[in-house]
Amino acid sequence: MKVLLLGATGYIGSAVSERLTGAGHEVVALLRAGREWPGGESRVGDISDPASLTAAVTDDIDVVIHAGAPAGEAEPGVVEALLAPLRGTGRAFVYTSGVWALGDTDGLADEDAPVSPPPIVASRPAAEALVLAAAGQNVRSVVIRPGIVYGRAAGIPAIFAGQAGRQGVARYVVTEAGADAPHWSTVHVDDLAALFALAVERAEPGALLHGVAEEGVSTKDFAEAVAKAAGADRVEPWPVAEAAQVLGEPFARALALDQRVSGARARGLLSWTPERPGLLDEVLTSYAPA
Repeated sequence: MKVLLLGATGYIGSAVSERLTGAGHEVVALLRAGREWPGGESRVGDISDPASLTAAVTDDIDVVIHAGAPAGEAEPGVVEALLAPLRGTGRAFVYTSGVWALGDTDGLADEDAPVSPPPIVASRPAAEALVLAAAGQNVRSVVIRPGIVYGRAAGIPAIFAGQAGRQGVARYVVTEAGADAPHWSTVHVDDLAALFALAVERAEPGALLHGVAEEGVSTKDFAEAVAKAAGADRVEPWPVAEAAQVLGEPFARALALDQRVSGARARGLLSWTPERPGLLDEVLTSYAPA
């Protein structure tokens, strides 16, 4: 299949591109003007110019994947621009959301759990709704909500590991001083790329899937692994109010979400089988002292 990929040069998108190309699909990168793409054909489009996105979805495109950075309040408009040429054609659209859309979870959350997004991803539910509604308009539309993505020494966990190496302290964000450590639902970027490939090839219209390999990793356990790997002197909680001064309040508050999220649906429907090391093992391997 010929796949138009928004975000092809990004963290998730580059892994997805590799996986799709390895499976025999043709990837066409949708890039901002002036960006280079070594992987073959590319087209120019910009989330600030919805018409450019629509124009890039030509008749030869079988699948559109939006794996680019979210556009904030403009995200539903970006989704609409990409969907418009697909309606009534039976072609596929795969949208990258995220488990943060759920907010704090009460126990183990599956795809039927209510959403309660923090401000940093406030537009995600509206964008998801557009995508899922397109299934009734003859679009093979799919929403994937990844957990916190790690691997290839990148992603959010790498930010914390790098900070620990520089400062000698491994931190985990908590809502306030004395609060329990929250949990993250996680997925290795290569396992996530495998899920995208399966979704492109097999997912039914209107599928909503959690890309989660580990349901709930304690962020305190994560910080302890980071400290060991990076040679940090200590581990300590980082209240949101303090973390916000470094990371910005929206990001800090999202990192303090306490989540346990199930990825069972993707496993059951698509036979997705995550194979990469878990987050703690990956940290110990990737950030071991030289």
